[in-house]
Amino acid sequence: MPPELIEERPIISPSGMSPAANVQRSLRRCLSIAAELLYDHGHVLETITLPQRGLARRELLALNAQAPMWGTCQQVMETSDAAIFNEHDRFVLTGLGREIMFDMFGQGAADCA
Repeated sequence: MPPELIEERPIISPSGMSPAANVQRSLRRCLSIAAELLYDHGHVLETITLPQRGLARRELLALNAQAPMWGTCQQVMETSDAAIFNEHDRFVLTGLGREIMFDMFGQGAADCA
């Protein structure tokens, strides 16, 4: 059979999901946890959804000390390119992170909680 007729199949994990789907699921879970932790510790979603805002490193350290799960989620967000440190060295979501956050919570909720 000619190679162009052979259909490539995505790699499926034992859970039945492709690796990309697993990554997106983990990212969505981390964004959801991050939103909850921000709220629980006196922040709003716009703290990380607006590129000109963000969390300072000392705020990240405090969040991580109070809620160790934050560090894991922060790492997932950075590794998946959903979050970065902006030009002011503050932790914010990238376009990808904002898009997923808006998809999950609605643009109005994620822009001005």
